[in-house]
Amino acid sequence: MRAQVRETRVVGLARLLAPAALALVAATPAHASFLSGDALDTAANWLSWFVIFLVPVVGIAAFLIVHVLPEKIAEKRHHPHKDSIKVLCILSLFFGGMLWPFAWLWAYTKPIGYRAIYGTEKHEDYYVEMGEKARAGDLGAEELAQLRAELAVMASKGTLSAELRRVLEHLDELVPGPAPAAARAGRPVQPATGGGE
Repeated sequence: MRAQVRETRVVGLARLLAPAALALVAATPAHASFLSGDALDTAANWLSWFVIFLVPVVGIAAFLIVHVLPEKIAEKRHHPHKDSIKVLCILSLFFGGMLWPFAWLWAYTKPIGYRAIYGTEKHEDYYVEMGEKARAGDLGAEELAQLRAELAVMASKGTLSAELRRVLEHLDELVPGPAPAAARAGRPVQPATGGGE
């Protein structure tokens, strides 16, 4: 009985392996490419030109795009040191990108003593942009009062440039009345929500 079971298994196994053995015997020679002759040479030439010219151009472009990210982040957040961050990004290009992590970190940090010294945590360009929005009538009364209060605090510390003085004068025309109490007292005014942060 065991002999019959073994024969049956051997015969079954032979029936399964016979087509595979036949396929191995009848196999065609393998080719390394689906192309041959001149088509293979032409494809290799195009691939080499692609690798020699296009890949480095794309790599350099990607490197430069990533390299200016700290500068773009600082501009979006109205970082008061955005000009210095931009210089650090440029210097990092000359040092092989070694300074880039410092520029990245600097773009995301808030300056600790900047508000105490200058009365704000934003770059001057933020107030110029907000002044233009105020002239266009795109700011509400609360935003106008907040902007005026922040500029008044900066004026009390003596850090207003001529351009920001003109913005403050224009805001004084738009928002009549005395400056807010916080500005008169010289206390820092919390920045308005929004504004790119």
